[in-house]
Amino acid sequence: MISPRSETILNLIVSKYIDQAVPIPSQSIAQEPALGVSSATIRNEMSRLENEGYIIRAHHSAGSVPSDKGYRFHVESLKDISLSESEQRLFSHLFHQVERDLEKWLSLAATLLAQQAQNMAVITTPRPAGCRFKHMELLSLQDTTALMVLVLHGARVKEQLITFDEAVPQSSLTIIANKFNAAFSGLHREQIMEKENEFSPTEEQIKDVLSRTMQDDDEQEYEDPYLDGFHFMLGQPEFTRSDRMRGLMELVEKRRLIKTIIPKELESQKVTVTIGRENEDETFHSYSIVTGKYGISNEAVGTVSVLGPTRMPYAHTIPSVNYLSKILSDLMSGLY
Repeated sequence: MISPRSETILNLIVSKYIDQAVPIPSQSIAQEPALGVSSATIRNEMSRLENEGYIIRAHHSAGSVPSDKGYRFHVESLKDISLSESEQRLFSHLFHQVERDLEKWLSLAATLLAQQAQNMAVITTPRPAGCRFKHMELLSLQDTTALMVLVLHGARVKEQLITFDEAVPQSSLTIIANKFNAAFSGLHREQIMEKENEFSPTEEQIKDVLSRTMQDDDEQEYEDPYLDGFHFMLGQPEFTRSDRMRGLMELVEKRRLIKTIIPKELESQKVTVTIGRENEDETFHSYSIVTGKYGISNEAVGTVSVLGPTRMPYAHTIPSVNYLSKILSDLMSGLY
């Protein structure tokens, strides 16, 4: 827990570094009239922030750069941030000028978000909101082989062959299918696996095949996303080095982007911010990702994201993602 004065100094360092992209010296902080403390006091506070891991300095007299921990503290301190009313009116006006067409809405959203954040915008198309069990049929093909026909919410049908160690008659398969239909209706894969019903070895085998089939459906490739703002990213000081630029281009070209930027769980109507080494994929340890979701709950959802260096204007990016997610959700509700 840091003191209110340290909090103010840290937020000043983060804000200045986001704007200037150069290490922030203590003299720059001392010039802030709101602090009203001596340069020596500021240097002591900055030493404390460095010791606690909020800032990084090449040496004692060098300027300060925020660490991932410092950026996280800054993000958590941003309360009740929103776009200005004029920006909200402009966004709404632009969306209502285009045709009632989802592809045009997503393309416009990517363009607007990239301009707002001055980084890369990534908009995914809506897809079914999680894989949920609806109905199952088990059909005997041979004594030890059956076909599982699995119907998922969203009118998706999956078929999978199951080979048993011993003969299982159609009558037994029908009883098992009816048992599963009653127990698993409307459940996600994780909820099915947590069910503590007593299952026979044959039922456990079928349950495992069911789980793998649902997992495969959950992990299906996303359609190509709507991307914009690549040129904004390349214009950032962080990408003046050719290796950093090449690495960014490879992320986009190798289609690793979507799998990495979309959180496994997105809380309803809440923007998620992942900073630097908080990303599981080490390739993204120099980046931050701001993500929101849009769509129709329990039907189809997509994501609205910004990818940029950790030196990202969070105070403007977060409300931009939040507001565009809301607009796209409202438009989809009216369309469907």
